[in-house]
Amino acid sequence: MASGSTKAIVAALAANLAIAVAKFVAYLFSGSSSMLAESVHSLADSGNQGLLLLGGKRSRREATPQHPFGYGRTRYIYAFLVSIVLFSLGGMFALYEGYEKIRHPHAISHWYWPVGVLVFGIVVESFSLRTAVVESNAVRGGKSWRDFVRHAKAPELPVVLLEDVGAMIGLVLALIGVGLALGTGNGIWDGVGTLCIGVLLVAIALVLATETKSLLLGEAAGPEDLARIEAALVDAGTVTALVHMRTLHLGPEELLVAAKIAVRGDLTVAQVAAAIDAAEERVRAAVPIARVIYLEPDLPRAPLPTG
Repeated sequence: MASGSTKAIVAALAANLAIAVAKFVAYLFSGSSSMLAESVHSLADSGNQGLLLLGGKRSRREATPQHPFGYGRTRYIYAFLVSIVLFSLGGMFALYEGYEKIRHPHAISHWYWPVGVLVFGIVVESFSLRTAVVESNAVRGGKSWRDFVRHAKAPELPVVLLEDVGAMIGLVLALIGVGLALGTGNGIWDGVGTLCIGVLLVAIALVLATETKSLLLGEAAGPEDLARIEAALVDAGTVTALVHMRTLHLGPEELLVAAKIAVRGDLTVAQVAAAIDAAEERVRAAVPIARVIYLEPDLPRAPLPTG
């Protein structure tokens, strides 16, 4: 796992643990359901980061005869668990708690506890979000944030980024709910804030589940890498054309390339083997993550007649 991803995960883990403890203490003193939902939210986020770190560690295991391509996809599995299990459970709990608070509203006591903790949480979470944004900017290039989340091959940064954005919005929603409950004297607003937090968490869970499912199914290389591989395969000498090619991410930093290439018809077997070796070297130089390459030689084919 890249150092930038690890840094963002550790920053988010430290922030969420501190905020979770503070929110739960505020809930005990105030009885605010928004604070209880937010404490579960932060606790779930802490579990998310723990799972991402564990997935990164387990993905570095050596390949075995049973798993000859290694364990790179372990990172996708743990990211999928984050989106499905923890986000969904946190979201469902917040929806239930909000529903119960609306049915049985009660006033918030010791208002300074939830307000103070929420302001503290916004300050701390902003540092974690800043770290995630900085590390994401280092790898997203010219892509929009939407495209970065949708097409990133390493799942950790998009997960942490959406977590932090969701946490920041959740804190603001909780602060609004608590503020309205205190201003109106009606505890229903606290429950409404909690419901909004639940909807937010479930929405983030659905986005992450959709994107990590695509990674689990197996995604091809991105357009830029595909163009580099195609250009590297053909040398206009021994390799005259690319017949067809398939690529597959075995993990965020490991790519499988399988291609049929056309070689000159006058080459000997030894020259064909040398041409294949040279093509593999060019591909690895152009796209370093292309670590598993299978090339099948073929003879140039005349184009099919048209008309």
